[in-house]
Amino acid sequence: MDFRELIAKRRSVREFNDRAVPLELVREIIADSIQAPNARNAQPWSFIVVADSGMIKRLSDESKKNILWDMGDNPASPYVMYKPILENVDFNVFYNAPCVVYIAGPRDIRSTTVDCALAAAYFMLSAADRGLGTCWVDLGSAIRDPILKNELGLPNDHVIVSTLALGYPVRVPVTPPRSEPRILKIVK
Repeated sequence: MDFRELIAKRRSVREFNDRAVPLELVREIIADSIQAPNARNAQPWSFIVVADSGMIKRLSDESKKNILWDMGDNPASPYVMYKPILENVDFNVFYNAPCVVYIAGPRDIRSTTVDCALAAAYFMLSAADRGLGTCWVDLGSAIRDPILKNELGLPNDHVIVSTLALGYPVRVPVTPPRSEPRILKIVK
């Protein structure tokens, strides 16, 4: 498929088949994702692959607990619209994906957020090219429990930039309408 077909095919998938993603395939996608541009060629990204359903549920529950705690009674919280689903004990923030991939990097490198986000974009495109679905799940990054962080192998000096649900999609959603690009000015 050509590039335009690929970017049209890459959608946020929230319904996955109950089928494991081979770890070798995940490694290939990660190898593609590190071809992303990054400032000063620092390559600050690190990857954590979770393919254990019990651990994925624990991570989901940890994130839900922390987001609800942060939200408290704050009506201005950007997560207020998610409160009913976050309170649902059966809701999995990763949409029951068989694999979750965290992309993290050192918090003291100024470009870590952008560099890791670019790697995540490449990851999602590479996965789509292989017939896999992804969803960037910001709700899944609220991991604070030091024991859980240790089990993940997340260094204390790293920040989670992207949390990606990965799996074989039940269906690929249609592309939602896009607004016209807002070009503020063209200087020539």
